Amino acid sequence: MDRIRIKGGNTLNGTIPISGAKNAALPLMIASLLTDDTLTLENVPHLADVEQLIRILGNHGVDYTVSGKRLSSTPASGRTIHFTARTIIDTTAPYELVSKMRASFWVIGPLLARMHKAKVSLPGGCAIGTRPVDLFIDGLRALGATMEIEAGYIIAEAKGGLVGNRYVFPKVSVGATHVMMMAASLAKGETVIENAAREPEVVDLATCLNAMGAKISGAGTPTITIQGVTALSGARHRVLPDRIETGTYAMAVAMTGGDVVLEQTSADLLTSAFNVLREAGAEVTPVPNGVRIVRNGGGIHPVDVVTDPFPGFPTDLQAQFMALMTMASGVSHITETIFENRFMHVQELARLGAKIQLSGQVARVEGVSRLAGAQVMATDLRASVSLVIAGLVAEGETTVNRVYHLDRGFERLEEKLVACGAEVERISG
Repeated sequence: MDRIRIKGGNTLNGTIPISGAKNAALPLMIASLLTDDTLTLENVPHLADVEQLIRILGNHGVDYTVSGKRLSSTPASGRTIHFTARTIIDTTAPYELVSKMRASFWVIGPLLARMHKAKVSLPGGCAIGTRPVDLFIDGLRALGATMEIEAGYIIAEAKGGLVGNRYVFPKVSVGATHVMMMAASLAKGETVIENAAREPEVVDLATCLNAMGAKISGAGTPTITIQGVTALSGARHRVLPDRIETGTYAMAVAMTGGDVVLEQTSADLLTSAFNVLREAGAEVTPVPNGVRIVRNGGGIHPVDVVTDPFPGFPTDLQAQFMALMTMASGVSHITETIFENRFMHVQELARLGAKIQLSGQVARVEGVSRLAGAQVMATDLRASVSLVIAGLVAEGETTVNRVYHLDRGFERLEEKLVACGAEVERISG
């Protein structure tokens, strides 16, 4: 099993290209099930989750071709992938596939919309919390689907097709908003979604669906309106930049010091997180086609944060920010409101010398003057990269084990860091 070895102490200087967003690419790929024409997606990142979803879509009959199959010499040179679901050969998403990636459950929306039936395995447990699918079920029921749970599967049917309706989410859910938009695109009549997720990835999906012929307005606001159409066509769409990757490297620069331009991204994607970084002592400056992060001389200031749905501070940056706060000159408090079990990185950061106390969903982080390298273990995707950030400043050598988590969401992480002066290498086996 691969490991990443880091020798800490180097500042980061240079440029880092940001890849296409995993959290946008996955729902966009699933949207290919809505049409028998070809959906072409540009800037698709090389990630384990993308490859897994390609296999899952193939189970339903989606053919694909890839431009740029080989890794180029330039990190973040995303691929162009053409998806064609000419014929849906199977409306069942089996447990052995869905259990490997929760986002694959989202196929239930397009399958119901286009084929009027679906049998999809419940996704099972998740390391960072329960992440229930109740919102998906209730939302699709509001569109006229019958939903039964049998032997670990949801059996869904919409005889005669889905029908538009008004649905109010009891809590904000990005995944359920994705699914409702896709399903309602082919429903009869108008659908109004209230308390919808506002994330940029939701806007990106709506933009792509509209290019395919959907009639969606209000994406990026709490109220999304969809006028159903009888069929969708193919389209060409470029995946937006990965805002979580952007924020992750920004925090790495704030942690180590230095001067790095993050290219192929936008500061507008992370207003809340960048405001927090400025409070912590980093300079954040929008530049053409990117954002510049600088921290020279001054120390890291403690900042309290609370995770919230967009436009609040992202839960997907909580672990990375905690790593940063371990070296702050004082005490910070980090409150996690999205997932009930997203502090598994705390014990691993403690192995490096961090001082963190947990009380329910609040972590009290007392900054220390030094971290020391050690063997640590990745527990989930974002926790993995928080350990890398800490390792970049830890004295001596840090080895991060079980880095397959990293490969799910960070494209060519070691190369991007090494190009800016870090001493990072992957050890195979």
